[in-house]
Amino acid sequence: MKYNDIVRAAFVKRTNRFIAHVLVDGQEETVHVKNTGRLQELFVPGAEVWLETSDNPARKTKYDLVAVRKSNGILFNIDSQACNKVAGEWLSTQGYDYVKPEYKFGNSRVDFYMEKAGEKYLLEIKGCTLEVDGVGYFPDAPTERGVKHLHELAGAAAEGYHCAVGFVIQMDGVNEVRPNVATHPEFGDALAEARAAGVDVLMLRCHVEPDELTIVSAEIV
Repeated sequence: MKYNDIVRAAFVKRTNRFIAHVLVDGQEETVHVKNTGRLQELFVPGAEVWLETSDNPARKTKYDLVAVRKSNGILFNIDSQACNKVAGEWLSTQGYDYVKPEYKFGNSRVDFYMEKAGEKYLLEIKGCTLEVDGVGYFPDAPTERGVKHLHELAGAAAEGYHCAVGFVIQMDGVNEVRPNVATHPEFGDALAEARAAGVDVLMLRCHVEPDELTIVSAEIV
């Protein structure tokens, strides 16, 4: 997936989950942050960030903050909405006969329902923006919703669906993804239970550019 009209800026501070301040050509701008996670290791004063210019003149903020360069030089896409978009693009190349996003199942909406050769598939997508020493971790903040999704997938697997949770790695250079049990041990427990129930865990490696996010490989881990 690609962004239109990308602008380079310098990070100043984050005032809440949705709003940050940056410098664009020396001028301070208030921008919308497209990720409600903590991102503390990324949002440091002076960090290089990339903004997408909004085409909605009625918006209070002109820009969306979509990417950050970490102190180790790696560029991170932090756009939560990008994960499902790039996953949808990837699924369209995987030979499924039918792909439906936002599929109602049980008490949840699963990100994707697919069919192939009469078999039914469910895929829940999670965006990974936390990296430590080349390892990706999810979540970076407690997610009861994420635990619920894993329970739903485990139940669907018991009903005969082919189920998977896919971690979209929103940075280059990561070859492993792990549950962040230090931050949310219940998510780690739920992931282990889902695996035991037959739910596949996919690592969807990406290449990141300031104006682009692309899935370059996928593997069950």
